Amino acid sequence: MKQLLDYFLLGGSLMWVLLGCSVLGFAIILERGLLYAYFGWSSDAMLAQVLTEIRAGRNESALRIAKASRHPVARIIETYLSDLHRPAQIRRDNLKRVGSLCLEKVENRLRVLAAISHLAPLIGLLGTVAGMVVAFAHIQTLNGPVKPADLAGGIWEALLTTVFGLVVAIPCMAAFHAFESHADKIARRMELAVTSLDDVLSGLNEAVGPKGVGRESGSTVEDWNTIAS
Repeated sequence: MKQLLDYFLLGGSLMWVLLGCSVLGFAIILERGLLYAYFGWSSDAMLAQVLTEIRAGRNESALRIAKASRHPVARIIETYLSDLHRPAQIRRDNLKRVGSLCLEKVENRLRVLAAISHLAPLIGLLGTVAGMVVAFAHIQTLNGPVKPADLAGGIWEALLTTVFGLVVAIPCMAAFHAFESHADKIARRMELAVTSLDDVLSGLNEAVGPKGVGRESGSTVEDWNTIAS
């Protein structure tokens, strides 16, 4: 531990900037991980239950299932089912608004994580270049022949910032891609929920006649694609 602290101090002032980036990156990774765990990692089982209840004519039970879930897809289902009695344009607008807010919450802070993963290696490289400039300037002031140790000592100290920058960037980039993939999955599941509800209610409408609720009373796939993209 003491040796690691010594290496950190030898890296120069930019090591503190990288330390701040590492703390911020770790906090974002922890917060996003806990949030996704709170939502629940999959909404497929909940959507299947909702569709089963709707096919059985128990729309209120389907709405209660959606309200009981914390997953963002459940908010789309809840909005869809709550607005079945409202005009089509209002329902579509509500789905767009709720979908946008849910995706914003899911993707929040991911850009900061991406920025850290890109900036940390550059900050480390800057520290290395600055350290090598100082090392070569020091060598120039030496009288007599330059020993390899004089050059190597300054260079390995300068490389410490690059190493630390990569140590910060690699887990941040890995977490960013993992979280981004999960956010994309949630967006696709939102689209799946809307199209599935459209299909089920359209089938019920064909079965019960003009009094049923069909595709025209729900949102369209094209509307949802606008949100998911």
